[in-house]
Amino acid sequence: MDSDLPIRGSKVAGARTASGEEKPILFGQRTLQHFEFDPTYRNLNHGSFGASTRDIRKKLHHYQDLAEASPDKFIRYEAPDILNESREAIAELLNAPTDTVVFVQNATTGVNTILRNIVWNEDCKDEILYFNTIYGACGKTVDYIVDYGLKRVSSREIRITYPCEDDEILAAFKAAVEDSSKQGKRAKICIFDTVSSLPGVRLPYEKITEACREAGVLSLIDGAQGVGMIETDLSAVDPDFYVSNCHKWLYVPRACAVLYVPLRHQALITSTIPTSHGYIAKGGERHNPLPKGNKSQFVNNFQFIGTLDTSPYLCVKDTIVWRKEVLGGEAKILEYIHTLAREGGKKAAQVLGTEVLDNQSGTMSRCALTNVALPLTPEEGSKALQWMEQTMMKDYSTFIPLFAHNGRLWARLSAQVYLDIEDFEWAGQILLKLVERVKGGDHTNA
Repeated sequence: MDSDLPIRGSKVAGARTASGEEKPILFGQRTLQHFEFDPTYRNLNHGSFGASTRDIRKKLHHYQDLAEASPDKFIRYEAPDILNESREAIAELLNAPTDTVVFVQNATTGVNTILRNIVWNEDCKDEILYFNTIYGACGKTVDYIVDYGLKRVSSREIRITYPCEDDEILAAFKAAVEDSSKQGKRAKICIFDTVSSLPGVRLPYEKITEACREAGVLSLIDGAQGVGMIETDLSAVDPDFYVSNCHKWLYVPRACAVLYVPLRHQALITSTIPTSHGYIAKGGERHNPLPKGNKSQFVNNFQFIGTLDTSPYLCVKDTIVWRKEVLGGEAKILEYIHTLAREGGKKAAQVLGTEVLDNQSGTMSRCALTNVALPLTPEEGSKALQWMEQTMMKDYSTFIPLFAHNGRLWARLSAQVYLDIEDFEWAGQILLKLVERVKGGDHTNA
């Protein structure tokens, strides 16, 4: 990968190839023109809420206008066909059969849909396995299933501490399965990330999926930080369940996520959340007032889930096409944001006089998130992180998630096509100013 990244405000027309030839800069400051950020705001936290482009937001408004112009015509008869085109587009991107993918509002909804549909064994031995770095809302979903599962299911945390190597993560999973069995339990399903939230690092989700298969454990991949940020081949990985937000790294308008359930498990997913017209009761089917546009019961179930604005779902194909035609396609995008995360993290750490979070093999950083250590002790920062986050928004018009892990304080930065090295250097400087203000006691006067 070429690490010669363009600098914000640079007058240089292009970067140089290895042979010295000039090549056009596709990304960085010039790409900001496609997004609708406030000119005074630097979005260094794409990983939380994503961002959509101006062109795709026009598409969104177009679909919303069609729904307003003739609600019954569009919602009943036209939207299902556009929805199927989006399903086909995302299925091709993920290398999955079209009839295995549907849309839900977000990854948390997808995880809830899977866990709330699974039937837990009456012998009360089933366990849900999860890593301690699980996303908070998904962790609370596990808690809810356990709390209100009539004691039929319990949970088991798999503890990992970063930095660590992939083999250590796999060993921790296998040890948890063994411990579950030794204690008279049964590991039923394991939830794990493609790229975790805090810290923002890549997990060996492909190998964990394989380990689940070998152990007879269902695999549920939380790819909230997935599609549009890392390459994903679902046919090759073959998980039991997978969900990924499209409104984050893919640039689809909020709120939209893809839910993948292979044909072998679709009979397990009997209801959407909430249950709607697609559900077929055991005692017989009630009248469905909406036309069925698909042969698949699974797809029909998710085609209409109450009255909500599904126009973001309809934008998925448009977004994938836009990324190809305007930005050059997935390979170019991923190469840039991965390189920027790696080089930008180093730049920010250099400013702070610290380091980035990574393992010796470098597998943790093969994504578009980077974690930079703060030059604060846990004692200094324990009461200051929330103040720092609020102050960076108020005084510096940006936001960077801050968190504690393994006895250190960290900042998570997101790399995107509209950012460049200068943004990461600037981020390091802002973080350094905040650290100096904490050391000076500013946070205690707030």
